[in-house]
Formats: sequence, C-alpha cells, structure tokens
Amino acid sequence: MRIGVTLPTFREQPDAIDGARRAEALGFDGVFVFDHLWPLGRPDRPALAAFPVLGAVAGATTRIALGPLVARVGLVPDDQLLAQLLSLERLAPGRVIAGLGTGDRKSAPENAAYGIPYEPADERRLRLRSIAARLKEAGIPVWVGGGATATTELAAELGVAVNLWEAEPAALAGLAAHMEVTWAGPVPAEPAQAARWLAEVRDAGATWAVCAWPASLETLAEAADFGR
Repeated sequence: MRIGVTLPTFREQPDAIDGARRAEALGFDGVFVFDHLWPLGRPDRPALAAFPVLGAVAGATTRIALGPLVARVGLVPDDQLLAQLLSLERLAPGRVIAGLGTGDRKSAPENAAYGIPYEPADERRLRLRSIAARLKEAGIPVWVGGGATATTELAAELGVAVNLWEAEPAALAGLAAHMEVTWAGPVPAEPAQAARWLAEVRDAGATWAVCAWPASLETLAEAADFGR
C-alpha cells in the first residue's frame, strides 16, 4: 500500500510547497490538495486554489505523486477542468493522480456564494463520467470520490479507483474484492496507533492511504515505516 498526505492549504501562508518537499524527502508516495473555495463550513477562512498549488508542487518535487482530492465537477467548465489536469500531467509526467468528485450538500454553499449552478447529482455524475473517461484514455490514473452508491458504481463501471474518506476497514474490504479502493482521512497522532490503523487499511485491500495533514509529518513517516 502506498501512503500519501493532504497538504495544508486552508491557511494564509503558502507552506504547502515546503510540505510537499518534506513529504518527498521523508519517503511518502503522494501529496494531495483539497478543491474547496473555503474550508467546509468556514467561509471566513482562506483556502489556496488547488491547481496553482499543484503546479508549484510539480516544479518543486521530482518523484512524488500529486493530484486533487478531489477536483469537483461543475466548479469550472468541464473542458477547463480536463485541461488543468492534462497540463499538470505535462508538468509532472507519470506522477498525476486525477481525483474527481461530484460534490455534495456540504459543498453546495460554495457554489451558491459564487453564483455557480449546483446541478442535480445525476447530471454531475454524467459530467464526471465524461471527464474520467477522457483522462483514462490519456493514461492518467483516476480516483472517484465515493460515498453515494451510484457514484461508486460509476467508478466500477469505468474501471477506475474509488476513494473513500474516513471509511472503516470493513467497508473498504467489501469493495476491494471487486475494484480498486483507496482510503483517505485523519489517522491517530500516536505513532503506534497510526501504524495499527494503516495496517488495518492495508489489510482491507486499499492500494493507497492518504492521511490528513498531521501535526508532525516526521511522526507520521515513522508510523508509516517506509523502511519496510
């Protein structure tokens, strides 16, 4: 199982680039960026834009995988989202993972605040289907943010991975028997507990564990045991 982290982008200081460099140096396999206009439920807080950060990360690193977790369809025109991901692939060939999602009711206020239509779920899934198919054709790995059964079924139909946020190992195992599953979410701060949790996620069949940005990247690296 590969292990990545989400970069700290919900803050005013752009230290995500330094975080990506440190993650690469410590042996992490990937770094990922949320695609939100503000932290969920906190419109008063800042959020760095996903693709400018990812472009900077591509130039500041040499090995580590990178991508949005997840880019929400409908925030920008479909062709623009596709172009952003294809451009990122040109900056970091073979290192991009295209996380895609439909968004949900928690993110709907962001659309409303900026006058961006929040389409019905079925229409958002149609958009996601088209973009994911074109990215897969271009040879870029795709993760679909899961949650709704219909979205998970779409990922299986497309033959791409589903990413589950804070899923329990049993839920991962149930899907891993039929399709590629990746996990994302916070892990315990204590190294031994974090190591146990990552082992459970691995044993459930996840191919990736993407950990929320920790209090100590070094401590998380210790728990991940990259010397294995």
